[in-house]
Amino acid sequence: MCFLDHLFAQQWRANYQNWKDSEPDQNGLGRRLPGGAWNYYSGTIPSFFQSNKVWGTYIDDIYAPVNYKDTHWVAMWISIPKRHIVVFDSFCSSISPSELDEVMEHFLFVVPYLLVECACSDEERAQYSLEPFTYARPTNIPPAQSGDCGVYTLKYIDCHALGIEFSKKDFAKANGKSMRDTMAVDIFEELPGAHEFENNDNLKTWMRMMADRLG
Repeated sequence: MCFLDHLFAQQWRANYQNWKDSEPDQNGLGRRLPGGAWNYYSGTIPSFFQSNKVWGTYIDDIYAPVNYKDTHWVAMWISIPKRHIVVFDSFCSSISPSELDEVMEHFLFVVPYLLVECACSDEERAQYSLEPFTYARPTNIPPAQSGDCGVYTLKYIDCHALGIEFSKKDFAKANGKSMRDTMAVDIFEELPGAHEFENNDNLKTWMRMMADRLG
């Protein structure tokens, strides 16, 4: 599996129309790929969590946070073997079904295209299809309070990747702040040289800022 940053969705959304409007060859290939598409496919980005593994060949599951109009976050799980995408949304009323169809369109079409276009051999290419993926948004997952969608998005990804059930206890709305604080600490501890700042007077301020950004 691999984990992508929010720029993955942002870049693909911004360049989707160019890809869609570009003229394919007789095999349906040769379209103008979104910026960074090959790098994501080959696992060389994001730079802070490189898998260096090719989608489909070594990567079956892809996780990424997706932002909607700078107002709401959802988690996305792409299953390459299943040709299916699951959207984990902590506040489903924030995005209508028709709006979500629009958000997901470029993933449904560009991911299968990328698997075919970037395949290293005809034999590997034959394993895939240009047919779009399907997607679903489950409605039976624990919801969040308004303002907690960011931290819930990351928590959904964390639990699902580890095979942990989304329990009502762990995702209780009252736990939003503690989840945010814990996640801020986890992110901080992953930073290069984080231990050097353990006694820094600005650490608490940084932690509060990071916790707020997860909202």
